[in-house]
Amino acid sequence: MAVITRFAPSPTGMMHIGGVRTALFAWLWARKNGGQFILRIEDTDQEREVQGSIEHIQESLRWLRLEWDFGPDKPGAWGSAIQSERLDTYRAAAQKLIDKGLAYPDPYAAEEVDAMRKAAAAEKRPFLFRHHRPENPGVWDGKRPLRFKVPQIKRYTWNDEVRGQLSAGEEALDDFILIKSDGFPTYNFAHIVDDAAMGVTHIFRADEFLSSTPRFLSLYDALEIPYPTFVTLPPILRADRVKKLGKRDGAKDILEYREEGILPDAMVNFLAFIGWNPGTDDEIFLDRSELIRAFSLDGIQTGGAAVNEDKLRWINKHHLAAMQEPAFLAEAAPRLAHSLGVALAPEALTRLAPVLRERVSAWSDIDAMCAAGELDFVRPGIVELDHSLVAWKGGDRTEARQRLESVATLLDALPVGEFDDPERIKAAVWEYAESAGRGSVLWPLRYSLSGREKSPDPFTIAAIIGKEQVLERIRHAIAVVETRT
Repeated sequence: MAVITRFAPSPTGMMHIGGVRTALFAWLWARKNGGQFILRIEDTDQEREVQGSIEHIQESLRWLRLEWDFGPDKPGAWGSAIQSERLDTYRAAAQKLIDKGLAYPDPYAAEEVDAMRKAAAAEKRPFLFRHHRPENPGVWDGKRPLRFKVPQIKRYTWNDEVRGQLSAGEEALDDFILIKSDGFPTYNFAHIVDDAAMGVTHIFRADEFLSSTPRFLSLYDALEIPYPTFVTLPPILRADRVKKLGKRDGAKDILEYREEGILPDAMVNFLAFIGWNPGTDDEIFLDRSELIRAFSLDGIQTGGAAVNEDKLRWINKHHLAAMQEPAFLAEAAPRLAHSLGVALAPEALTRLAPVLRERVSAWSDIDAMCAAGELDFVRPGIVELDHSLVAWKGGDRTEARQRLESVATLLDALPVGEFDDPERIKAAVWEYAESAGRGSVLWPLRYSLSGREKSPDPFTIAAIIGKEQVLERIRHAIAVVETRT
């Protein structure tokens, strides 16, 4: 049997890690088995739908390159992948149940049902609608809710690929609503009808659906639909592992990670390890095809998995380090130009790349570095200096000026063609620094070039900004010291 999986979100707002993790696991299993992955939009709760959510869902999956075979933009032989466009399908399935005597119109007003529920609560017993079935419900006219008539109250046992054999009894079964008074089906009904119509073989789902499984199985039986394979994923926990991660706990829209500069392959790599383990020490999957080959259902864990954003950045740094130079610079250049307010020359950008590779674990780190002034040294022209900081450890400024003058002479003698190599720049001044005192030589040089107390080493800075800029900044520092000496 060909493997067919689906991701079926409701368009009710942002896409966060929980939903995307479900989509990823379903996608990985389909791709591993040469099967199909369906993106289905479950928009039957019209009151909760948020405008633009369908587009947002698609954009999120496209960013992560979780392409779908059928979806809102790609109907299948079974029709639309948007539930609000499949109402005839649900009415046809409902009619089958009516014809079999397994569905009936709900004769009660909402206030009456609420009173029944409150009475049950007062008597400290579970409220079960099946205890209030009408004797003569009449013919369903589509204006009242249509309820499922549970055909048999019994204990259900089923297999879950992750949890093993599970069982639940009579208390889990009830006459739930199939189609609401507005003509739209409930989730409990629509997803089963659609999964059958679309040939879905494996249901990847959150653990919150475990308690409802007996209801689903009862409906499968009533519709004479074979059970699919259930794959229940572990809950996603907060970093403290105390409770599930939710919006109130800082759960982010998945596209916020894109804005922070997380690479899509790194995000997929990270998500895969929230509740799954390949059974090896491998944690970095740079190649998507390697992750697909490694993925297996028996590697999915049962216990809750925590979100650790430090781990995400660690993974992302590995993916950044693996980027080819042209691709790395193409991503970094617009960030730098926006944050610095000036576009760097290609050669300066190339020389800055090693600094960025060392310091950056997400592209947003570039924004933070620029905001803190840590990359101001790449701007053309002189840098602002505090005369009291030019000398090493606040020492003799006259000595600092002399050291800078000597360094300027040594660097002026270095050919321009050798000035793009930090090691050659270092070699030009190192003997002098060793004899005069490394701190008293290198501190004034680094501060003169960067204008910061913390910055890359002076040889790296010098190679990035070039000989002309280096000499101009050293002369400026000498002038600053002279005016205060």
